[in-house]
Amino acid sequence: MNIQHLRPLLLIAAAAPLAGCGALSGAAHVATGLTSHQLCSATFVSGLDPQVIRREAIDPDLGPAHFLVRHDVDRANRAVTASLAGFAPSRAVHRGAAGCLVLRGAAPPPPPTRPAITAPVPPPLETAATSPAIEAALDRAFAEPARPALRQTKAVVILHRGRIVGERYAAGYGVDTPITGWSMTKSVTNALLGVLVAQGKVSVQGPAPVAAWAAPSDPRHAISIDNLLRMNSGLALGQSLTASPWSAFDPSARILFAERDKARAAVAAPLKAVPGTDWTYADASTLILSRILRDQAGGDQAGGDQDALLAFAHRDLFDRLGLEHATLELDATGTPLGSTHMWASARDWARLGQLYLDDGKVRGEQILPKGWADYSARPTVGSEAVGYGAGFWTNRGSGEGVRRRIAWGMPADAFMARGHHGQYVIVVPSARLVVVRLGTTPTPTSDMETVARLVGEVIAATSAPN
Repeated sequence: MNIQHLRPLLLIAAAAPLAGCGALSGAAHVATGLTSHQLCSATFVSGLDPQVIRREAIDPDLGPAHFLVRHDVDRANRAVTASLAGFAPSRAVHRGAAGCLVLRGAAPPPPPTRPAITAPVPPPLETAATSPAIEAALDRAFAEPARPALRQTKAVVILHRGRIVGERYAAGYGVDTPITGWSMTKSVTNALLGVLVAQGKVSVQGPAPVAAWAAPSDPRHAISIDNLLRMNSGLALGQSLTASPWSAFDPSARILFAERDKARAAVAAPLKAVPGTDWTYADASTLILSRILRDQAGGDQAGGDQDALLAFAHRDLFDRLGLEHATLELDATGTPLGSTHMWASARDWARLGQLYLDDGKVRGEQILPKGWADYSARPTVGSEAVGYGAGFWTNRGSGEGVRRRIAWGMPADAFMARGHHGQYVIVVPSARLVVVRLGTTPTPTSDMETVARLVGEVIAATSAPN
């Protein structure tokens, strides 16, 4: 998710009345929706200081006119409001197990309850002594450059053969702190779909179970779950990978931050290319997958049920992995914000990586289809320049972005969950390694070079003879 596209919006908004200006007003709601939602989640899900989060993680995206966006934290009602120069007001409220929600239109259903744990509780992660070489690598990962932009690393967890061999946190963060995953949430959606595939409830091939596309005469009928995971559905959903002067008005950004029923808006998009022929990274593709999750796992109610959806996510994935601090946020229809909005501790994110390192097996039980990790890391045609698989980024390829990552130290067999501002869960099968790095790094590359070098240094440290 690249949100630096908000900068042109604010510069335009500073000189234009928002009321009655449809496109500009909609784009302004993207800025205020982002601000209210992220501050609400950081404050009430993670317990972080909203002023620090505003300064480190939001203002850099809002750009030089960030002072036009005002916010207020209402701790008594667990809510955050934001406006842009007095216009485009947005209010986000904390709803317990469903995280925060930006209120738009009709009232949402009552907040869901957090499901009781029914799966066997996994043992805590084993911890091994941290070697001097890994300590030195952690020092470099947390060190700030001489000049901005700052790195602002918040957490690193390193698993080697399933044991913690390195772990460090910034001030104010710890083993119990849920941290935003941004687009790493797409990899969680991949896992939840993998569970449904293993259970025989959906298939990645064939027409996706989307009611609006059910008619064979609809050209979108040919879109598969595989197409949506690989970002080659052909739908006109904009793009969430790079910034441009007009991407403040990008369809995916508007759907994510300014629409009430996000999946419905995404499903309504027309085709711009034949499914499978055009790779375009767009957050809204994963929001369609999120609706499929809700409908297939959401119990007996028509359209699905948010309590049943969360029960499925916890019972069949989170609790089995031992995720202790995971909050998957929902929209007003009970659909997961599966493109961008899961908060979890660094150790929780590491357990997700370990699941893929072990090809979907947990304590001897295959909860994802055998070969699902290989499927997820298999490169998608058209994404060669950056290396994208099916809900994961991949180093299997020869494009410029892949070559750079390999040259910096991340091996060719590595694949990763990756999110805005430098969120990473990197899986290296050849080294039996998982590296989690979380932070607020507002640079175009999200500190990729430093993170790739960290991976290389850890591989060298863990492969050295004792």
